[in-house]
Amino acid sequence: MDYLKIEGIKSLNGTIKISGAKNASLPLIAMTILAKNSVHIKNLPSVVDINTLLKLLTNLGASCDFLDDRVVVDTSTITQTKATYDIVKTMRASILVLGPILARFGHCEVSLPGGCAIGQRPIDLHLKALEQMGAIINIKSGYIEASAPNGLKACNISFDKITVTGTANIVMAAALADGITTLTNAAREPEVVQLCEVLNANGVKIEGIGTAVLTIHGTNGKCIDIKEFSVIPDRIEAGTYLCAGAITRSELTLSNVQAKHLGAVLAKLEEMGSTFTLTDDTVTIHPSWDIKPVKIVTQEYPAFPTDMQAQFLALATQADGVSIIEERLFENRFMHVSELQRMGADITLNGNIATVNGKNQLSGTDVMATDLRASSALVLAALVANGTTNIHRIYHLDRGYDRLKEKLEMVGAKIQRLSE
Repeated sequence: MDYLKIEGIKSLNGTIKISGAKNASLPLIAMTILAKNSVHIKNLPSVVDINTLLKLLTNLGASCDFLDDRVVVDTSTITQTKATYDIVKTMRASILVLGPILARFGHCEVSLPGGCAIGQRPIDLHLKALEQMGAIINIKSGYIEASAPNGLKACNISFDKITVTGTANIVMAAALADGITTLTNAAREPEVVQLCEVLNANGVKIEGIGTAVLTIHGTNGKCIDIKEFSVIPDRIEAGTYLCAGAITRSELTLSNVQAKHLGAVLAKLEEMGSTFTLTDDTVTIHPSWDIKPVKIVTQEYPAFPTDMQAQFLALATQADGVSIIEERLFENRFMHVSELQRMGADITLNGNIATVNGKNQLSGTDVMATDLRASSALVLAALVANGTTNIHRIYHLDRGYDRLKEKLEMVGAKIQRLSE
């Protein structure tokens, strides 16, 4: 098993190219199930979660081939409609195949995704919506058995709470449904927006893109012809490297980035003292020597993202004063706190609220990654810690960060990937 060895340094400098968004890529890959042609996808990140979903499609009978800077996915050869436990258990986002497989084939079996390190992510909203569209759903032996022998029927759906994967799943199901589906309280994340934009550009009319109310005009079971497209830049990866610039008080430039997707992150970094230079596809951070404390509440987009909470918590350890971070989306997303405390962070937890008493002089030690974003928080802390930090269980990082070690190394970080 690999680990990262990081020596704390004073500053970084240079340019980091941001990869395609993992959280956009996953529903877009699942969307290819709706296509009657081979789909060319550009700017996919090289991360484990992407490979897992491509393997799932391959197991169903699809072909997935890499050509130069793109992957070509052909789902016309799918012969199986059962997503088995051995794949789904490794990545909860595998549930994204439920809607499109059911819409296209009229039946499917998808393993229940099981537990999640950062908290419960129930899929009851997905299933309830599909039942409203006429699907017959049964849970049997750990599998969701779904059928719609006469196809899915359009209807009016209102989510009780905002769900990103639920929105994506139902949008894909509605794309091939009979009639016009209205989805209320839909997620507005850029990753959902891109899914809708690609469908809208390729024969599925969708109104209200980017709002909480989506209107999807179904094709009545007809698969669509999807033209080549490129995945949007990863806003969470970009936010992580902006925090790297801020915590090390370094000037870093990010290329291939969309600042419009980073509004809440940039606003909080500005509160903490950083300034920025923006172009159409770059963001340069000019950090402050005096990092100010901050108050953060995680909420759905366009508010502050839960996927940036851990990174800002690490940054707050270097602020001059008390920062308050409230996690409202997941009940168990502070597991990185105990590891940061091992490094000397002064953090108090009270339920879903973390109080960070800065500024802390962090010390390198052995720490353990507990989930994807917690892993990146430990990397940030290690960059400013005295001495050497060894971060174990970095397979979590491999799930969502494309070549993190190489990118940090290029801007001056002293980082090695070693085997235990």
